Parts: sequence; C-alpha cells; structure tokens
Amino acid sequence: MAGHSKWANIKHRKAAQDTKRAKVWTRLIREVTIAAREGGGDPEGNPRLRAAITTARAANMPNDTVEKAVKRGSGDLDGVTYEEINYEGYGPAGVAILVETQTDNKNRTAAEVRHVFTKYNGKLGSTGCVSYLFTRKGLIVVGDEDAAIDVDAAMETAIESGAEDVEEAEGNLIVTTAMEDLHSVSTALQEAGLPVLNAELIMEAATEVKITEEREAAGVLRLVNFLDDLDDVSKVSANFDIDDELMAKLDS
Repeated sequence: MAGHSKWANIKHRKAAQDTKRAKVWTRLIREVTIAAREGGGDPEGNPRLRAAITTARAANMPNDTVEKAVKRGSGDLDGVTYEEINYEGYGPAGVAILVETQTDNKNRTAAEVRHVFTKYNGKLGSTGCVSYLFTRKGLIVVGDEDAAIDVDAAMETAIESGAEDVEEAEGNLIVTTAMEDLHSVSTALQEAGLPVLNAELIMEAATEVKITEEREAAGVLRLVNFLDDLDDVSKVSANFDIDDELMAKLDS
C-alpha cells in the first residue's frame, strides 16, 4: 500500500483494531517476548525489541506489562513458548498476501490459515512465493484529530531524525523508516511536540495491485480481515491499492 490510499487503508485497519484492543495487546506482548528471546532483553542492542517496545507504547500498553513481556522473553519469568511461522498466498485480483503468525501449536495455526484462504477465495502458496515482494519497515502516523499540525515543520523533523520517506495525507504525515530507526524517529517526533498516532513495524510491498472493482476490493478486504481475526496471526500484509473513494464506499 502506498501514497494517498495508504492512509485510507491505515484508518480502515486502525478502526478495526480499536474495537479489539485486548487482542492487539496480546499480539504486542508476544512480539516483545519473542524479540527479547531471540535478541536479548536490552533494547539498545536489540533493534527488533526496541521497535516492539515503541509499538507497544504507541498502543498505550502499560510499562509494567511491557517489562514483564521482556523478562518472559529473556528467561527471567516463566511463560508459553511461541514459534514464528509465516504463510504466503494470493487473494482476489492476484493480490500478494503475507501472514505472520506466533503460535504454540503450528498444526492448529496451519489448519486455520488454510481454511480462511480457501473459504474466502484465496490461494495458499509455497514458502517464498510472495515474501520477496516485502521489506520490513517502520511506519509512523503523525497527526492530531483536534488541531492541525505544522506539516512542514513535522516533515523537517522526521527527515532530520532519519526517516526514509514522508508523505502527507489528509493533514497527517505518513513517515517510513528503516526497521532499526523506528524508535529514534518516533522519539524525535514526540520530543518535538508532535502527536504520534501510531508507530509500528510493517511489511512494505515493492509492487502494488490497483483494485478499482468493488467486488474484488470487498473480497480482498474480507480475506485480509478474516486472516487478521485469527488468534495466532500477528500481522497480515498485502500489496493491494484501493483509492479513498472506493474505500469509503466499502466502509459505509
């Protein structure tokens, strides 16, 4: 997703997440735990953990919850061991879909993911069939629902702090960073007094599929949303591009 349509799709996803905060926090706790387990419990030496903590705090997760997840991952507290498994496939209109999961039962997860792909007109593919299209990046949304921000000043701050790309959309800024720079750029924006609405790691697609037909767009969103609803799924990435007008029509 890119350009102006990216913000429409971010809003669509955020609206869904706001109704499932408990589930969002569960996913973030798993990510913090796995990041600490694989790279150690010190955020300064573990870019993935640093990014995960930044995302958790942007989601208003309490500090003690984050700290417990770090301790669980680094072995200081007992807990369930999760395994990371990715699934790849295609949706309507040939949209590439990458499903990241964190699970304690890979057989259950594989069956659930396969079922959703089959039921909602998708096709589960082999490992590597679409992952080459995606690169992990940091994504920060800067804006204020109650007051306009100084877009020029915000852009300057983002660029000076190391952002790779900055786009304006509906009075907000979409800031893209390298994975390891998510925390530092987000912190710089907040220290400059700018409101960070969202900060997270995403899988950015190198190519996009433009969808203009309503039925295909609805089908893609249905498949992506049902995959995202699975308990073991941590993130769903897809390379569809739906313009604002069509997205608004589907949302209504």
